[in-house]
Amino acid sequence: MVEILKKWQAILRLMDWDIKLQEVDKKWRKSGDVKISLEDKTAIVLINTCNPVHKNIEEIIIHELLHIKLWAMDQMFERYLNAVHGEDENDPKRAVAYEEFMLTLEGTVHDLTKSFLALGGKDKELSFGRLEKEVLVEIGIESD
Repeated sequence: MVEILKKWQAILRLMDWDIKLQEVDKKWRKSGDVKISLEDKTAIVLINTCNPVHKNIEEIIIHELLHIKLWAMDQMFERYLNAVHGEDENDPKRAVAYEEFMLTLEGTVHDLTKSFLALGGKDKELSFGRLEKEVLVEIGIESD
């Protein structure tokens, strides 16, 4: 996993960041996540090794590194959102704006991940984890 991280850290021009991997070896709802400190350019990429929804580790790492790349823009939008709508997460107007931003951000990161994986990934096979689980639930093989 470290080799994959280093490869994509260089490709995505994140070499000025200190990034480490942290395996999550207990049941977790995510395949990956990232915790970021923009001030000192450090990040920890969390990888689910117990029950990941997505199986392609390279895809997960690229996805989380792209979140680092876009982090300053992400935080700028959240500051703007707070300035316009306040910080009350129960405010319906704020909730709609935040949800739309997050859907757009995740969709963009996912599309970029697929593009980078197609261009330079060792394992180019995309994960269909969530959809595959929905299909299994739909046809009665698995329950929610």
